[in-house]
Amino acid sequence: MSIVLTPFARARLFPSPMRANTIQDCSPGEFERRLNDEAPERVLPGYAPFCQLHVHANWTSTRCLTVPITDANRHRLRSAYEARTREELPVLVRWFEGVEAPVARWLIPILYSREQLAREGAAIDADWGVVGCLYTMEPEEIPMAPITMMRNALGVEEGGSGIALDRDAYRRAVDFWERNANWRP
Repeated sequence: MSIVLTPFARARLFPSPMRANTIQDCSPGEFERRLNDEAPERVLPGYAPFCQLHVHANWTSTRCLTVPITDANRHRLRSAYEARTREELPVLVRWFEGVEAPVARWLIPILYSREQLAREGAAIDADWGVVGCLYTMEPEEIPMAPITMMRNALGVEEGGSGIALDRDAYRRAVDFWERNANWRP
């Protein structure tokens, strides 16, 4: 099985200049090599048949993606309308400023099959393409953000995958994201 970083993931996981809330101490090439050379500790099913998540012990100083919302840090939450790419419509996002997450214990790359990426107009020369990565304390998937679920349901034309909304998964995601938020340096 071969794995490559998609351009979408490369820009988000290894931006230039680097940011404290992205993958640290590792180049894109080193990240790809590691995923191809070392078997994951676990493989988790994704939200659709073309998606899987590989659980790897964190070999970097990368910090967790999310921080629990508490009374002590709630005042540090910020929000804005943002798009992930120039082609996508902006959506409401929120994050912490002035809060630093602990170093993650696990890196969990999110992989899409070559066939799905071709359907989305992102052909790759490998079996699987990394579309994102979770940085977590537990070797478990954190729920997809509700807006990402909605974008996926809207289809490829709107930056999604075309997978219908799962109402139970959406409710679980809302429960998680009401209690947690991403952070930015």
